[in-house]
Amino acid sequence: MAREDGPTFILSLFFFLSVLSSVCDCHPHSLDRAVSNHTKRKVPDIATEVAGYVDVAKKIIDLAVFGAAQNRSYTRLADFTDTIGNRVSGSQNLDLAIKYMYTAMTQDGLDVHLEPVKIPHWVRGKESAEMIAPRAKSLALLGLGSSVGTPPEGIEAEVLVVKSFEELKQRAKEAIGRIVVFNQPFVSYGETVAYRAFGATEAAKVGAVATLIRSITPFSINSPHTGWQDYQDGVKRIPTACITVEDAELMWRMAQRGQRIVVRLTMGAKTLPDADSFNTVAEIKGWQHPDQVVILSGHLDSWDVGQGAMDDGGGAMISWEALSLIKDLGLRPRRTLRTVLWTAEEQGGVGAQQYYNLHKVNLSNIDMVMESDSGTFTPVALQFAGSDAAKKVMEEVVKLLAPINTTKLEAHGEGTDISPWMQAGVPGASLHVEDSRYFWFHHSEGDTMTVQDPQDMNLCSALWAVVAYVVADLQDMLPR
Repeated sequence: MAREDGPTFILSLFFFLSVLSSVCDCHPHSLDRAVSNHTKRKVPDIATEVAGYVDVAKKIIDLAVFGAAQNRSYTRLADFTDTIGNRVSGSQNLDLAIKYMYTAMTQDGLDVHLEPVKIPHWVRGKESAEMIAPRAKSLALLGLGSSVGTPPEGIEAEVLVVKSFEELKQRAKEAIGRIVVFNQPFVSYGETVAYRAFGATEAAKVGAVATLIRSITPFSINSPHTGWQDYQDGVKRIPTACITVEDAELMWRMAQRGQRIVVRLTMGAKTLPDADSFNTVAEIKGWQHPDQVVILSGHLDSWDVGQGAMDDGGGAMISWEALSLIKDLGLRPRRTLRTVLWTAEEQGGVGAQQYYNLHKVNLSNIDMVMESDSGTFTPVALQFAGSDAAKKVMEEVVKLLAPINTTKLEAHGEGTDISPWMQAGVPGASLHVEDSRYFWFHHSEGDTMTVQDPQDMNLCSALWAVVAYVVADLQDMLPR
């Protein structure tokens, strides 16, 4: 547009100011007041706005806990896990699980699609361990993910039992040519899991030929627990497996008596080329801002033991159930609700990282990310990570959960699969449940439907649905 000069420009400017003055009632401060009022309209009183969802929240809770959807998430989980079984990354069972969920969520009337990813394909193979001396005893064990196998004839070697990485360093000369047994006490999962993750590498550095690691659990009935472990580049890769708490303590006592312990270990583990797989995505499109999204999630893969009902079948099912509840009530939020069932979480959030890499271009449109991966026992609180302003909003949202007595908001939303989004500044939420028994069954044959309780899953589903719907339907996205 050409610039106007001289009298023409002055007349135009006078006309504009006259119109603006009339709009603002000719008051010298009217323009400021108009801008201020506009700002107030853009930022509503959040407590009042959220309180307006009391009736909707009650309808969701009533449907999930007392109504026609009562026990539905539990029934769905039982059918899924009884039909498919466990679902380790790269396996045929995981393929079947993805097809099952795609079909089931499509039949539920949701908008479903699959997004391709490449995932690790580690195969356990046959494995066994036996104590040869000072007496014969079979040892229950589970090889750790990404472990190499033994030679076909196995490894037979004397054992060195230690209680810590520090003790291993102090006794490094004794470790040469031995199988190192770590009998570390359970402090917390976050701290003690370092032995599972790095035990093989630390033992290999001092010349060990294999490692057997006390399972990462506070309670055991002779039950080994598996999980992922990480080799360090430049360090020899040696076979590694978890044994039971009981057997680790047995060998510790023998070692304290000065007895010579010999173990024969055989593992057929191998790593195959990465496999093709999918993240499974279901949506309810937003009516006003369909490109803005609240993500609910759990992971569909599991370890190759038990049924993967607790870790993380329950989290996957309540993330589906939340959409079902909202759909059944005829609700449609302003923004899109998207359930993502991740793949290869157990290998370090592999599918979720690829999802993030693909969708991070839309980072500013992701309103909140939610992940349930700590079991679906009785809900205690919602954990949340975000700005102080976002926290104030969420403090109001959880008040809507008063009918199920879960109105507490805790710091530190967490989840392997949503962590890339949270690190980039997206608000994140996770479930805090009564999880004192979680690590009893974690990554073991004990992770079955017997661990699950239908009423607990009803409560988790209700919480998940209320939080997701309200955040997706508020006038404004959560502040960053």
